[in-house]
Amino acid sequence: MFKLEELLRENILRLQPYSSARNEYSGHTARVFLDANENPYNEPLNRYPDPLQTEVKAKIAALKGVKTEQIFLGNGSDEAIDLCYRCFCEPCKDNVVAIEPTYGMYRVCADINDVEYRTVLLDDHYQTTAEKLLAAADSHTKLIWICSPNNPTGNNIRREEVAKLTDTFSGIVVVDEAYSDFSPQVPFRTEIGKHPNLIVLNTFSKAWGMAAIRLGMAFASREIIETFNKVKYPYNVSLLTQQKALEALADPFAVDKWIRTLLLERTRLIDAFRELPICEEVFPTDANFFLARMTDAQQIYDYLVAQGIIVRNRTRVALCRNCLRVTVGSKGENQELLAALRKY
Repeated sequence: MFKLEELLRENILRLQPYSSARNEYSGHTARVFLDANENPYNEPLNRYPDPLQTEVKAKIAALKGVKTEQIFLGNGSDEAIDLCYRCFCEPCKDNVVAIEPTYGMYRVCADINDVEYRTVLLDDHYQTTAEKLLAAADSHTKLIWICSPNNPTGNNIRREEVAKLTDTFSGIVVVDEAYSDFSPQVPFRTEIGKHPNLIVLNTFSKAWGMAAIRLGMAFASREIIETFNKVKYPYNVSLLTQQKALEALADPFAVDKWIRTLLLERTRLIDAFRELPICEEVFPTDANFFLARMTDAQQIYDYLVAQGIIVRNRTRVALCRNCLRVTVGSKGENQELLAALRKY
């Protein structure tokens, strides 16, 4: 039987969260606000935002097929990543396990929180197994990180292997689905009702084209979300961010159109890369980017920078020697990239 309280840090279990002024009158209609030492002028920016982003969560719940109490919203997905460490990992005592290579913030947050970060190297096809990840864990392993589609490799981690983890691991499995909107695979957020040890991350930065507003999502059991809300800073998502999110959520079909366009451009761009003499291999991808092994990634990267074109040089990352990570841009941007590479 999964017991969340056995995984949480003792100080988090005892924590009395900050009670914000906007939480204390919940359930009542108010007209005059004299409770939070706000300036009465310069509406609406003079007021603190909804600390639990109620309206935004209601829209997301309807769109994503989850309950509002299963949603956490943060200042980018990085806030949710950091909260996983702060809630579950005792510094200098606990550890986490992650695939390698993967998104770098998992390690950065581990280092900031003074938590041991253990890696399991992917195979030649950028895949792993539940058995390998579990073999790296011990009684102090609180989290296992899975980014799927993975960054920087672009591919989905086999769903059946992730499912084995949620069924067998006694800690928390965190599946980062930042790029899942570009993938045909069924997202793991549909499984949170079945797996109390599962946290699924998503973001407005990728498919939604809203990286500038810094809005990340975490989907999990009500108990985990309540813990995140207890630990987070009171007003972690600004009014401006919430307003922009609501504007986008009013027209989700625009996002669907962007996704279809980007997937077509992804195919065109990959096909063109495979014809380049300086490209040795393009790896399979389920994201809005792809990883390409080049003849000399550093020289090609420097050449593109000189042309005012920026891609990501991943040659120093494990299993990514001489690899560039290329984001799929607009048709014009992609054409400019290809024109430059053909002149290299």
